[in-house]
Amino acid sequence: MIYPLIQQLINKAIAAQLIDCEDEIYARNQVLSLLRLVEFKDCEISESNLEIPDLLEQIVDFACEQGIIEDIFDEKEIFSSKIMNCFIARPSTVNQIFFDKYKQNPQEATEYFYELSKNSNYIQMKRIRNNVEYKVSTKYGELDITINLSKPEKDPRSIALERTVQKANYPKCLLCIENEGYAGRIGHPARSNHRMIRLNLSDEKWLLQYSPYVYYNEHCIVLSEDHRDMRITSVAFQRLLNFVEQFPHYFVGSNADLPIVGGSILSHDHYQGGHYDFAMAKAEDDWTFSLEQFPNVQGSVVKWPMSVIRLRSKETGPLVEAGEHILSRWRNYSDETVGIYAKTGDTPHNTITPIARKNQEFYELDLVLRNNRTSEEHPLGIFHPHQDVHHIKKENIGLIEVMGLAVLPARLKDELEEVENFILGKTDSVAEYHLEWANGLKEGYQSVVTPSNVEAIVREETGKKFLKALEDAGVFKTNEEGKAGFNRFILSLS
Repeated sequence: MIYPLIQQLINKAIAAQLIDCEDEIYARNQVLSLLRLVEFKDCEISESNLEIPDLLEQIVDFACEQGIIEDIFDEKEIFSSKIMNCFIARPSTVNQIFFDKYKQNPQEATEYFYELSKNSNYIQMKRIRNNVEYKVSTKYGELDITINLSKPEKDPRSIALERTVQKANYPKCLLCIENEGYAGRIGHPARSNHRMIRLNLSDEKWLLQYSPYVYYNEHCIVLSEDHRDMRITSVAFQRLLNFVEQFPHYFVGSNADLPIVGGSILSHDHYQGGHYDFAMAKAEDDWTFSLEQFPNVQGSVVKWPMSVIRLRSKETGPLVEAGEHILSRWRNYSDETVGIYAKTGDTPHNTITPIARKNQEFYELDLVLRNNRTSEEHPLGIFHPHQDVHHIKKENIGLIEVMGLAVLPARLKDELEEVENFILGKTDSVAEYHLEWANGLKEGYQSVVTPSNVEAIVREETGKKFLKALEDAGVFKTNEEGKAGFNRFILSLS
């Protein structure tokens, strides 16, 4: 039965424009070699709804049955990636096609590369569809909620093997250029089917790729060719705006560069972007201000649960200069009345999460003020989700969350269903850390809850918990005291 699967995969690859009809025999022979088959038998192909990921799974299962690979997660991923590499052009060809399309329209170029990344199974669309996704309306707009179910759990044998294999320093990290075409190994993901687009940002070599587990449309990663620590500087602002100049239909932003408020990978300079409008991008101005030394820049404080300064200009240069000025002031700014201290000894606490976009004729640079100080009451961070929301969101508030998209842990899928049954009185069992919350929901909704609306109720209340996490992360709270503190900082900029 392997031959019909191979032929169906080839047909799907042709239909997805991964290869041309002239490439069929070549691609077939490459796949046969991987499967240690010395011939191909013509076969009838019946109609099938199987997509590329489904066909890959069955072909990989065949490889396991034949003893070609072991039936463990990492080896199956590596083999699957190698099969798809038979259908993808080399990086130079992909880049040539990309920039030929770019000359016509930047959006056509990114659409081509996004489709290539999905069709080649580099972006794991089948797994991503497992995610639970919905929106919750708030006074700040619609927040996006995602329960992340796309990353499969490794089997015990893979985990055991990872403990025994010799550590390697190639590639240096998951974002390095050396991942392009890298087969992978136990403990390091398969990347045979991985391609990158070469970019020039502020006279430096950078690369564009998509996230293998996209959280929103065209979720891309922009990374330095050099393996170096991520830093928020005026040069970073310049690169972000330079990227938006080249791809005006995309936004791009950076995680902050300090622990707690930063991203998961601070050891490699990189940004994230995409073709998506988050709630924060659509948020209105709360109030506006001007900076006398930057007359070509419009400033505003955004109506958002976190502390966001939005700068607008028709030119990118003034935005970089104004952003550098605000960053420099914020790095050393303290206001004990609202609990903001720039340093503890020589340890810095203040930094910025920046986001750039083009909005009609204006460039916009959003500067989200961050502080990573801790205390006995809040050992994970004063401006970090507090204890009362940890049962929903305990992880860092990174770039994606800052903009209004919650990435919640997989455990919540089953746990929230338990909470629903608890509210309906179908069970007395609920996770201990949800109990206080669940009891409050049960009491508050007892007169209106039904089996048909309980899911919507729990989803909305989960969204409120995420909103509270964003409010916790705001350095200047949205109350009168916080607004007064924010105003004092704005005044200090002049």
